[in-house]
Amino acid sequence: MAASTPGNLVILSGPSGAGKSTVVRKLLALGEPPIELSISATTRPPRAGEEDGIDYHFLPQEEFQRRIDAGEFLEYVEVFRKGHLYGTLRREVEARLSQGISVLLEIDIEGAAKVARKYPQAVTIFLSPESAEELERRLRDRGTETEEAIQRRLETAKNEMKSSTWYRHHVTNKLGAADQTAAQLADIIRQEKEERCSKN
Repeated sequence: MAASTPGNLVILSGPSGAGKSTVVRKLLALGEPPIELSISATTRPPRAGEEDGIDYHFLPQEEFQRRIDAGEFLEYVEVFRKGHLYGTLRREVEARLSQGISVLLEIDIEGAAKVARKYPQAVTIFLSPESAEELERRLRDRGTETEEAIQRRLETAKNEMKSSTWYRHHVTNKLGAADQTAAQLADIIRQEKEERCSKN
């Protein structure tokens, strides 16, 4: 049954290494305002410690393509041109919004633009590191990337930050300040909801 007031759709993007996953985890742990994370689907294999249905919906390439053909994705994109596909399943979003549940999408800028065109009322937030140097340090500290991959991510990050002007909110995630950043995101989401409710 549809709720009288649909939930808010919140889109969070930012370059790899900006700390999105940590901030999202802390935002969800706050519990206020209540919001649920949409789990993306991907064709890449799970990394150590990742669980299907919790971190991602891990799908074989053929199954991902079948769902594309069936129109089951709000958006999908090939990331870093390696052949790995990522996408947002409609069922992860539309059913919850219609029930009055707010949904958070943590997706890249290309996918965010596609979803924002379908949901112009979405709350769009772009998360940035405090500097390009800090971003590079974070990527290198992971110890999981080749030099080529790091340089590719840095170039992608530069392009993403240049193309992020259309996001309604821009937030800087400073080193060691993930708790404060999560609180800032919570304030943005709460304020947007209040403004939306006042218009209805």
